[in-house]
Order: sequence, then structure tokens, then C-alpha cells
Amino acid sequence: MLIFKGDKLRVRNGVLEFGDAPADVLRDSRDLPAVWQDMEPWCEVEDAEDTCGEASVETEWIDLRAVWQRWGEETFVRAGTAYQYMNWLRHARFCSSCGAPLSAKEEDKGLSCGGCGRTVYAPLHPAIIVAVEREGKLLLAHNTRMPSKRYSVLAGFVEPGESLEQTVQREIMEEVGIEVQDIRYFGSQSWPFPCSLMLGFTARWQRGELRPDGTELDDAGWFLPCEFPDIPPGLSISRRLIDDFVRRRQQSVSALR
Repeated sequence: MLIFKGDKLRVRNGVLEFGDAPADVLRDSRDLPAVWQDMEPWCEVEDAEDTCGEASVETEWIDLRAVWQRWGEETFVRAGTAYQYMNWLRHARFCSSCGAPLSAKEEDKGLSCGGCGRTVYAPLHPAIIVAVEREGKLLLAHNTRMPSKRYSVLAGFVEPGESLEQTVQREIMEEVGIEVQDIRYFGSQSWPFPCSLMLGFTARWQRGELRPDGTELDDAGWFLPCEFPDIPPGLSISRRLIDDFVRRRQQSVSALR
């Protein structure tokens, strides 16, 4: 069972899933109807220090973001799925239309209102992330919320009325002031912070010069692979986009030899 305290997970003896839930849980997935039981069992506790049991260096609480680095993508997806439902159930206790309590449905993973009959489902926020190329170089930028020296490809949330391609164009224009073309779908990744679906794209520069917006981004540039600053680690789709660019560029250089 996954034991959460906020967005942290309990690890004992280097193992993420273990044992039974503590007695003082706030929420427990085993109380949900059978249709909910296809996900990893989880519970949420209030105080990490009090629920660790005996003081031991073999017990620790780790950030959800660290899961993929220690156990790989499959475990990260399982833990992230459990966290998204847990986080949603933590907040979705009353109907936003009439204020009556919500209860878990038997038929699917929704919540039903006993007052007005409304059904609600876990939210999912689509966001694009895009690798933009220009003359063999990749656009990387520093987000003000990132570690001080880390750069990455650009991303942003989809707004109502937009297609994904329109979001790519708008976000790139808003954040760095350039236009792009040849927008192509790359792949996707569930991103449980708290409930995003990252939709990856590649694109090519069309016109304009880089002008970081100064709010989200404070620096941006075109980089050859040998010039890359610190970039995202691990299995994130941002790193997959960057690695894909490097692979394709190496193939192009090899073909010219």
C-alpha cells in the first residue's frame, strides 16, 4: 500500500509499497467501491512524523517527483495515479452546485451528489510542451520557478476554445515572442502535479527574435547539444523531447558525412 503525507510517500527498507495502513488514516482507498480498486491501494495520513512508528534510518518520506528516479516510470505512473485520485477526493467533498455531500459511485470513478444528482469526475488539465528548432539548434529557456541554472523546452496550459496547435503557437508567442511552423505531435505523459496531461510537440522557428516575457521566463536561447545548460533529468517528457532532438541532429550530421 502507498502511504501518503501530502505529496510525500513513505519508504521503508528501500521499498515503496508495503504493509497495512496505519490506524490514524485520513483517507483509505480500500473504503471505496469495487470499481475503484484497480489502482494501487493508498491511504493518506496527517502527520508523517507520528506515523513512522519507531525511529529508524530505514524509514523515510520522499517527494513524489523522486519516485521515477528510484523505481522507474511504471512505478511513478502508479504512484502518480493514486496521488491524483487521493488529492481530488481530499478536496471534492461537497457539490459545487448545491453544497450537498458527494459520495463515490459504484459504476465508475465518479462522485455523485445526493442533493441534485450531479456527477463529477477527477479533473485533468491538458498542457502542451514543445521542442522548437532553428537551424540545428534547440530553444531552451529558464523558468523563474526552476532551479537557478536549469533550462528546458517551453510549456503551457490549453485554454478554452483552443486546439492543441493553437496553444503551441500562442504559448511560444507569449513567452518568447516568435512564430513557429511545422507543429507535429510527439507523445504524452501523465504529470500528477497535481493533475496535468502533458502533450508533447516539435516545431520549427518561422520568424521573430527571442524576447523572454520577463514573468515566467527570464532567459531563453538557441543551443547546440554541446552548448546545453543544465536540463531536466530522468523520464520527464521535457527530457524525452530534448533527447529526441539530439538523436535526430546526430543522424542528420552523420548523413552529411
